[in-house]
Amino acid sequence: MPAEAESREPGTPGMPGDGSGDSGAGRSAGQDAGQDAGQDAGRSSRRPPRVTRDTARPEGGGRAAPGDAPAPARQWPLLAVLGATGLGLLIVAFDAFRVGTIVIGLAMIGGAVLRWALPDVGMLAVRSRFTDMFTYGGLGAVIVLLALMAQPHAWLKLPFLDDVLHFTVQ
Repeated sequence: MPAEAESREPGTPGMPGDGSGDSGAGRSAGQDAGQDAGQDAGRSSRRPPRVTRDTARPEGGGRAAPGDAPAPARQWPLLAVLGATGLGLLIVAFDAFRVGTIVIGLAMIGGAVLRWALPDVGMLAVRSRFTDMFTYGGLGAVIVLLALMAQPHAWLKLPFLDDVLHFTVQ
């Protein structure tokens, strides 16, 4: 941006988007949006564009069912993961903490498997396929492991954790 344009107050003639001067005369709002996006080779703007036009959907983010199917059917992978997670929370609410938490972790691992196996998973696709699988699978595995190691009467005992705990808390 030229030095003289930086020192101008908003509303002074010649500023982009004010409708005055030879730079903004006769332009529509759509043309100003193109200028805000940096499409004008003469100047650049630090303002974000008014309309985002280049954001791509995540890989696999298409509909999981045809477009004429009802909205819930188009998002069945996400609904399956959310339903299993809700079931796990319901089990936890009925005082079966360990089993309910394992169901929640398995729901996340199931989301990773769905993301890997299906070409289109709808709104279950948030990032790239690898990142989604790594995030869902890793989070699910950690939840399952923590549920198995929860005290009292852990179902899974890792001996080195006792040593770490005794080393840190003396």
